[in-house]
Amino acid sequence: MSFGDPNNPYGPPQGQQPGYGQPQGQQPGYGYPAAPPVSPYGAYPGGPAPYGAPMPMPGTVKAARVMLWIMGILQILAGIGVALAGGALVNNSSLDGDTASVATGVFVIIGLVALALGVWGVVIAAKCGSGGNGIRISGIVYGSLVTAGGLANMASGQSASVVALVLGILIIVFFSKADAAAWFKRPRF
Repeated sequence: MSFGDPNNPYGPPQGQQPGYGQPQGQQPGYGYPAAPPVSPYGAYPGGPAPYGAPMPMPGTVKAARVMLWIMGILQILAGIGVALAGGALVNNSSLDGDTASVATGVFVIIGLVALALGVWGVVIAAKCGSGGNGIRISGIVYGSLVTAGGLANMASGQSASVVALVLGILIIVFFSKADAAAWFKRPRF
């Protein structure tokens, strides 16, 4: 087969009119394919996902979320326990009426504050998957309050407060990292 043969499958296409098919001056099948669009977050293996794909939650946010669930549930249980202990104090107390009612009020207030902090922690943990930057800031504030409470309890000599202190610091650090900020500031469709 010669190149000028009309039956040659490798020759130029026969019978095409100008203006149809490939633009003039380009040969079909040559060159590189078009590059996919590049995300502003980067498109490299192990990096953030491109525009169309959902962004996976970073490991630090997952870890902080687990800590928030655990601390929130434990604070809810402790708050309920302290409030009930304050209520039981008034019934089984050998204290006089005024002292018993003041002690009961203090216990109930402490229990309600612990209950509110626990609910706050659970709400932050639940919203980590869909929340915006306000949830991240709320988590940092929550971690700061837990850290301050852990320091106050350590000053009074309670050894169990070391756990709260460490978890509070970890929540602050994990929510303050750049990957956590990118997660909470990601575009939502």
